[in-house]
Amino acid sequence: MNIEYIKMNGMDLAVVSGDQAEMTTPQAALDLAMTVRYEAGAGRIAIDKRVLGEDFFILSTGVAGEILQKFVNYRVKAAVYGDYSRYTSKPLRDFIYESNQGRHFFFAASREEALERLAQA
Repeated sequence: MNIEYIKMNGMDLAVVSGDQAEMTTPQAALDLAMTVRYEAGAGRIAIDKRVLGEDFFILSTGVAGEILQKFVNYRVKAAVYGDYSRYTSKPLRDFIYESNQGRHFFFAASREEALERLAQA
């Protein structure tokens, strides 16, 4: 897992990328949130969806809800970016839609879109 820190519109942002699912538990999400907050003062994180693993996108596992709750509890705004076109689950599509209506946790098609939204939020 790679963490890159950038500044955009005066905001400190962290970009988390990787090719493997390394943030698969709520504790791992909390550890990441605290790492970026204390290393760089960033309270906003863009996360490559590959880092989350497939269980995140199967809502019945509860992983997505628990991870989202960690971010909300610790006041970390997050955007997950990547291609979601292969997911056909109506509950997942509804979850993505509802998340995108808010300002704290949302889904974006690209890294650039995620960063732009985080820099505004």
